[in-house]
Amino acid sequence: MNSSSSGHTVKSFDSEIEALRTLIGQMGGHAEAQIADAVDALIRRDIDAASQVVSRDTELDKMEAEAEQMAVTIIALRAPMADDLRDIVSALKISAVIERIGDYGKNIAKRVPVLTQTAPIGPMVIIPEMSRVAISMVRDALDAFVARDAELAREVMLRDQKVDDLYNSLFRSLLTYMMENPHHITPSAHLLFIAKNLERMGDHATNIAETVYFAATGEHYTNRPKTDQTATMSGLGK
Repeated sequence: MNSSSSGHTVKSFDSEIEALRTLIGQMGGHAEAQIADAVDALIRRDIDAASQVVSRDTELDKMEAEAEQMAVTIIALRAPMADDLRDIVSALKISAVIERIGDYGKNIAKRVPVLTQTAPIGPMVIIPEMSRVAISMVRDALDAFVARDAELAREVMLRDQKVDDLYNSLFRSLLTYMMENPHHITPSAHLLFIAKNLERMGDHATNIAETVYFAATGEHYTNRPKTDQTATMSGLGK
């Protein structure tokens, strides 16, 4: 694990950077909760809970704006160099990614009312596991950011394959499910969009990890795996 540089002469500089890191961590926790609660509402077929997830999305937007303002202010007042500048720019990038992850939770929750109008779909059992893996990736990527842990960031990137494997499995199952009965097409399509949101969440967790790896080492990680096969199976692009 790479530790951050020793304390700055101006102690308030350390406090400002720590406050930014803390806010990024809070944003990550909020985004994780959005995804977990949306999937829980989906599984329990709870429309009210899904509505609460949608309404909470604005909180993450406000936190992103606050993080952006904090980062810009630090850069303007402190003129950070080298490691410090990489950390602050990384925080700025990560806050935008976290906000997008929160949007995925909102998007999943918005589909819950439609799916409660039909019988449960068998392949849905894959969704909770996809959610668990994707959430753990986001959590560990943010832990790596706080600790400047390049090795943990690298390990997060490698786990993206697990999310892709689950997505590919669900995609194939839903194709079969839709071909067996035309009445399954609409709910299956909604479930496919939900799975795609979770797959993209894994991608974004990997993006965070790549940013953390660069901030900690000054080098870009170039061996990122990617095994989403659905483009070749269906003609659909990413």
